[in-house]
Amino acid sequence: MNRRTFIKSSSAALAAGAAFGLVPDVARGAAAGDDRLLRHRFGLDYVPSRNWYFCWNDWKPGDIARDFDRIAELGADHLRIMLIWPWFQPNPRTVSAAHLDRLEELLRLAAERKLDVLVTLYTGWLSGFRFTPPYLEKEPFFTSPKWATVQDTYLTAVARRLVQHENFLGFDIGNEINCCWSCEPAEGDAWMQRIFQRMHALCLGRVHVNGVDHNPWFKSTTFSPEALMAQQELVTLHCWPFWTGAKKFGGHLDTPYTQLPAALAALARSYGHAPRKPMWLQEFGACNAEMPEADVPRWMELAITAGIGQGVSWFTWWASHDVDQKFDFNPFEYGLGLMTVDNQIKEQGRMFKRLADTYRGKPVVIPSQRLPPPPAHLDADATWRWLLDWMGVKK
Repeated sequence: MNRRTFIKSSSAALAAGAAFGLVPDVARGAAAGDDRLLRHRFGLDYVPSRNWYFCWNDWKPGDIARDFDRIAELGADHLRIMLIWPWFQPNPRTVSAAHLDRLEELLRLAAERKLDVLVTLYTGWLSGFRFTPPYLEKEPFFTSPKWATVQDTYLTAVARRLVQHENFLGFDIGNEINCCWSCEPAEGDAWMQRIFQRMHALCLGRVHVNGVDHNPWFKSTTFSPEALMAQQELVTLHCWPFWTGAKKFGGHLDTPYTQLPAALAALARSYGHAPRKPMWLQEFGACNAEMPEADVPRWMELAITAGIGQGVSWFTWWASHDVDQKFDFNPFEYGLGLMTVDNQIKEQGRMFKRLADTYRGKPVVIPSQRLPPPPAHLDADATWRWLLDWMGVKK
């Protein structure tokens, strides 16, 4: 299935889902024969090589083009990119035309290399730093009418630009938005439904998701697992063995580390009572801060093939490029790329290409075995017990 067919298919089904609040069987289009979410895709979370995401304020399209050339060489078919919210909307009433122009130029550069682009909007949180707008700080983010007006102004302005681009894959509400703003799940679920309805109304036929971190699957916070399953036609998972504490249960090439993506997909489906729901491993990765550099390609291979076996549809590795050490980041961030800051492909990049070339476009096979019910309690201990039981690991 080519990109144009993918983007345009099932528009009517998506419109109906948006109109009625994205009910739990929102993926019924796929079950009825629309396989656009049930073929494997491989992509990258884009980290610009030259100037990190500070590039939005020091725009050099030639650097972006060189990055995209190398990304295309790796066999990626899509990118997930980050908008830094306060730079794009510096004032509650104003969205920066210059930054929107740069965003459109990025979409055009990606299209020239046959790359689709998922755009995170309310970001927010990125690589350990908070980029929150400097206004309405005392207003509750998820329930304030003032915030609602600001959020819609921004969403509308960005959507009007992006909807013109055929390689615009859809919106991610924000990169791990629950790391910046939290609330009771009932409030977060209602807010998420309203935002999704607006996104589907503005950008019909695209795939809109909520790229939260792992926490809503491990404890009660901001969004419920049930709503994350029900309100997304393609359910996103951020699966980091390092940050979820998998090392407590084994080494970096042991089952708890390598099978976590597959197990988390099974856990999510159990919460939705939806054993065939399409799943997207939207953020996962490893680096030499947690394991020897030589073992990263093997970990990638084991994690992706386990995900394939569990019927995960899409795989998006964090990140495209390493982070230049001239910037001050958590040491974990520097070596996550498939390429260096000089655009040299690392061994894990070559592994990614082999896997992408092997599986890209092939039908997803979802296991038929019955899933156990989700944990009786939503907390880290109960969740890990469930995951380890599913993996067959004795605690």
